[in-house]
Amino acid sequence: MERHAFEQMCRSAFDEMKKQSMLYQPTDFWAGACIEIFDNIKKEGISNFRRAQLPLSYFVPTYGYPGNGLGKPSEALIQPILGTEMLSEKQQQTLTAMLSGRSQAEADYRVLLASHSVHNKSNLMHFSESKVGDPIEHFEFDGNWYSRSALNYLLGLCFLNQYTPISDIRTVVEIGGGYGTLGEVLVKTNDKIRYLDFDIAPTLNVAEYYLSEVFGKDNVGGFFRGETPREVVSNARNLNVFGAWQIEELNEPIDLFVNFISFQEMEPEIVQNYLHHIDRVEAKWVLLRNIREGKQSIKTHGFGVKDPIFTDDYGRMLPNYELVANNVRPFGLKTIDGFHSELLLLKRKA
Repeated sequence: MERHAFEQMCRSAFDEMKKQSMLYQPTDFWAGACIEIFDNIKKEGISNFRRAQLPLSYFVPTYGYPGNGLGKPSEALIQPILGTEMLSEKQQQTLTAMLSGRSQAEADYRVLLASHSVHNKSNLMHFSESKVGDPIEHFEFDGNWYSRSALNYLLGLCFLNQYTPISDIRTVVEIGGGYGTLGEVLVKTNDKIRYLDFDIAPTLNVAEYYLSEVFGKDNVGGFFRGETPREVVSNARNLNVFGAWQIEELNEPIDLFVNFISFQEMEPEIVQNYLHHIDRVEAKWVLLRNIREGKQSIKTHGFGVKDPIFTDDYGRMLPNYELVANNVRPFGLKTIDGFHSELLLLKRKA
């Protein structure tokens, strides 16, 4: 896609988003970031969005910098001793693997391997991620390629697969799908899947770009085709990207709803509205990833959210669902500073 065409599509999405209810506007955490991300992608190019500065800080997660929290000054202190006689070859390899994120990525990949069984019908082990977006960080294991985003979703799907066969899932809705990784994983491992991603600008533009580059523009429907969710649930395309506000037009039952991390960056009334619509269409399963302790608050840290979302809030917001399981290890993450990135699986009550 030409840079000018992408910029025009972003402006169109921003203009349409501004017309919508406040429930579909970027929250405090994202309000300024949306414009900054757009400007950063304009500067560095959409074809390089997986190494551009702002996407890396918001929706392109990494194991190494900046995801490891070390920052450039810390790395600058370590780098000079690599390749010197101060360290043995093994010590250099260990430090390099830690700084690059490979050690943590391989740990997640080992969980993925251990979760796979020859008796299940999942094709998750056949997945290999595209290099569209020129990723700053990509790891090869057993001939397949993975980013942190891909491994996050793959582990979440392995967790889900323990309670219901993911091979039986047909319709998946995600809110805040980043650059479309879940859609890529699902379609590459199950050709019967129909995936609908709802998001704000400019990330909905990035997801549409990414999935179009991976699968072909004709195979991605939604907002940029002038379509509504009513029209695509039964269409022939597996992949669809919509504006967040279009969730109100979804009216068919779905098998699975997914939100990974982005709900924790929203205010409670925003999350409640989205979950109202998921309840309204009677999603069978709800798969969430959220910080158990809640996102940093603006009051305490000067950045973050006004009112954090906690695990118990989902039970209150989804009274027609029961908690089936929650998990931090091995499928989620306990951070080095003691936060619990927790997976929650809920099922609609009979």
